Amino acid sequence: MPLTLARIDHIVLRVIQLDVMLHFYCQVLGCRIERRQDDIGLVQLRAGASLLDLVPVDGVLGRQGGAAPGAGGRNVDHICFRVDSFDAGAIAAHLAAAGIAAGPVASRYGAEGQGPSMYVQDPEGNTIELKGPPSPLQ
Repeated sequence: MPLTLARIDHIVLRVIQLDVMLHFYCQVLGCRIERRQDDIGLVQLRAGASLLDLVPVDGVLGRQGGAAPGAGGRNVDHICFRVDSFDAGAIAAHLAAAGIAAGPVASRYGAEGQGPSMYVQDPEGNTIELKGPPSPLQ
């Protein structure tokens, strides 16, 4: 096969409130800013081995994408981040302290197989799945 996919390289989210989204992804989920290109409207966050690009809808790049994301239409169904150490109680408490409600933990199938995960919503309504290592729930 001439093409073999290894992992998610990056995901691009068009955002309305860049500062709010930076707080969520950096302070709550632990990403860090890797690169900024404010002249074109691009902030790239490191999320483990992958990047999450935030593109403000009112920037040069963002205006190329049409209407802003909202309840009537989304750019992405959900994004799944693999969490190295999945302690559901600790994760839920951390999210609650940031004012973020965590969904119930369930065993779901992902790139590494079946394992625990939970869903949360970012400040602009994107669904984020936080996924632990492969292992069935007890």
